[in-house]
Amino acid sequence: MRNIGLIIGREYRERVYKKSFIFTTILMPLFMILMGAAPTLIMEYADSDTRKITVVDESGIVAPHLQSDEEVEFVFSDTNIAETLVATAEDETNFGVLHIGKAIVENPSDARLYTSASSSLMLEENIADQIEKVIESERLKAYNIENIDEILDKVEASVHLATFRTDKDKESAASSAIASSLVGMVLGFLLYFILAIYGSMVMQSVIDEKSSRILEVMVSTVKPFEMLMGKILGIALVAATQILVWGVLLVVFSAVIMPALMPENLIESVQQVQAGADVSALAMQQDVAPEMLTALASVLDTGHIAMIVAVVLLFTIGGFLLYASLYAAIGASVDQAQDAQQLTTVVTLPIIVAFVVTMMIMKDPNSPIVFWCSLIPFTSPIVMVARIPSGIPMWEIATSLALLYATFVVCVWGAAKIYKIGIFMHGAKPKLKDLWRWLRY
Repeated sequence: MRNIGLIIGREYRERVYKKSFIFTTILMPLFMILMGAAPTLIMEYADSDTRKITVVDESGIVAPHLQSDEEVEFVFSDTNIAETLVATAEDETNFGVLHIGKAIVENPSDARLYTSASSSLMLEENIADQIEKVIESERLKAYNIENIDEILDKVEASVHLATFRTDKDKESAASSAIASSLVGMVLGFLLYFILAIYGSMVMQSVIDEKSSRILEVMVSTVKPFEMLMGKILGIALVAATQILVWGVLLVVFSAVIMPALMPENLIESVQQVQAGADVSALAMQQDVAPEMLTALASVLDTGHIAMIVAVVLLFTIGGFLLYASLYAAIGASVDQAQDAQQLTTVVTLPIIVAFVVTMMIMKDPNSPIVFWCSLIPFTSPIVMVARIPSGIPMWEIATSLALLYATFVVCVWGAAKIYKIGIFMHGAKPKLKDLWRWLRY
């Protein structure tokens, strides 16, 4: 154990003390937050000039109902479309011409926009939405119903389905399926990133030491199994440190930063939602969407987030130990990284399958394929972590962890047999049957 401890310390210090690790650990959460907030910030602060659109309405129905806003200013023309296009061609302040045909009510596609520069999706949707409302209103008038607009306003309804779990020991607060799915996807991608990057890091480290013949010197002092375990556990601690730092930052963000940025009345409403209060009534009081209030209740549940971080840490360590042992065995059996492509494909395939299965969690987190992939050790680190925010039973998590760590013991035993033979093999490119033969020695 002393030799393993020395190797663990060397592998850990070699990576953690690097500036790149510190920057990645601190900047990665900030980068993910900025990536999530970027679309909102861009929409909020990206001011665009108001575009003037000249309208030629041959139907005489749509033009009176078009409303200008910060994005578009409508100017109406009494001339025909040909004369209007000629007149506006030399007008630099005019962005385009909107031509509405006579049969716009019967043929909603009888509308064209002529622009002097590239248009935008939001501008076109704005104009199309306004025209659609006018057409729908005109078609409803054909039924001779009085006060049709007032009737439609009264019958319009927006339903928010508050979801409560009845399979828990106590009544739970309303949960947000959207928030759970998004958090699960982020966690699944995070585990995919860690397993792929850190696993290949183990393989590359073994290849470098083997090609420089350092391993042949070290085996005179320590056993190959001790070298393998020290390297795997050392890099596993690096990954665990990164996850732990991210988890602490996430808990601090949920418990301190977000409440400090939110109004007190909104915080009180979120706390009432967490206690099981009526989401729709509280959302109406705060003038926010019920979905947003429910999502905030999930994000600000510090205890739940801390539990997720702890479970993610266990799956991260278990998944990394499993795949790192396989990557180390592959690295010991080849001389160059290019020679390992065929073997690494077999190892990375379950990781890719697991990432694809996480896409199905948004549709049904309890479907049979998702359930079994969350128990199978080679896919469970990613799939189970993506399912956890949906509130799955603890026995499934415990079973998945037990199978994962038991499989690691078996895999590290086999990897050690390949490792202690492969580090002395040079020149020949091994195949799968060669690895199988080494396992039987």
